[in-house]
Amino acid sequence: MTTLACVLDPDGRTVQLTADAWAHVLVTHAEIEPYRDHVLEAVAKPDHRELDPRPGRERFWALGLGPSRWLRVVVDFSEAPAQVVTAFGNRKDPPGWAA
Repeated sequence: MTTLACVLDPDGRTVQLTADAWAHVLVTHAEIEPYRDHVLEAVAKPDHRELDPRPGRERFWALGLGPSRWLRVVVDFSEAPAQVVTAFGNRKDPPGWAA
């Protein structure tokens, strides 16, 4: 598994973006292709965070990054280092967001 980049989340946990994960993101969300650095920034400095419905996963939201109003990145923490699972733009505010 080739690691493209690593970043620390706000809790100091290492999160990696692998070539396989990035390929998956691009297959399902091709518009993200020019925003790889933004995906990493969203994990390192999110504007909002929430648990994902799937156990062991967390959602990181960044306002004003990526191809839409929000950039949402899902990270799986079930193994170390944690892995980016997917990333995509989102126009709607995250649940519980209070500007």
